[in-house]
Amino acid sequence: MRAVNIRQLKTSHSVALAAARGGGVVVVMNRDHPQALLVDLEQLDVPDLPAVRVALAVSLFRSGSVSAGFAARVAVTANVKLARVGEVRLTHP
Repeated sequence: MRAVNIRQLKTSHSVALAAARGGGVVVVMNRDHPQALLVDLEQLDVPDLPAVRVALAVSLFRSGSVSAGFAARVAVTANVKLARVGEVRLTHP
């Protein structure tokens, strides 16, 4: 487990992400109080990780946080097939 403050996260975010990707949990501190956690999604042992990635992509797009193109790239990395805007089908390998 590693702790970083917001300033460290802003200046060296790749180090924090690498620590989370390496199987650890990164605690983001805000004025000496834990504020958030960074964890690698694959470390969570989610039963249907591709569906979670699609849900995150759709949610981020609907909230206006990312473009449709970016959301599609996130969804495609989860092995999905986009039929039409707003309709997502999972492909089974």
